[in-house]
Amino acid sequence: MHNKRVYDVKIAIERLKNYCALQDRCQWDVTQKMKQWGLLEMTQNHILEILITDKYIDEERYAQSYCRGKFQIKKWGRIKITNELKKKQISHICINKGLKEIEDKEYEILLNNLLEKKNNSLKDKNHFIRKKKIASFLIQRGFEGDLVW
Repeated sequence: MHNKRVYDVKIAIERLKNYCALQDRCQWDVTQKMKQWGLLEMTQNHILEILITDKYIDEERYAQSYCRGKFQIKKWGRIKITNELKKKQISHICINKGLKEIEDKEYEILLNNLLEKKNNSLKDKNHFIRKKKIASFLIQRGFEGDLVW
């Protein structure tokens, strides 16, 4: 993908409005896009301010949709979702509100389904090796160690 430099602030705002309207974005995503375009930091802050006041960027809404999507589609656990949101510099308050979108019953059902699926796919006969592989798989997916064990 080539670098599309944007020199006009109005064009940049319109492009970013379209970018944010396509799917929920956080401030970090939009800032990365503006850096890629080579906009000055002062201009970036001004554009971010406009996008936030016009409700194109909403960190809380982003965290909620991110948590729902990664849990239901990618089948990630809470730890992995939290870590990914921290990488995008989302606040702890927004992360906690997003994680409330995941119901405990659904979480346990998903954990059990992944456990059964992984257990059926393993060919090891040694019980301890199977258990360790299943636990490693689930922990890598972001599920809490105490729930896995």
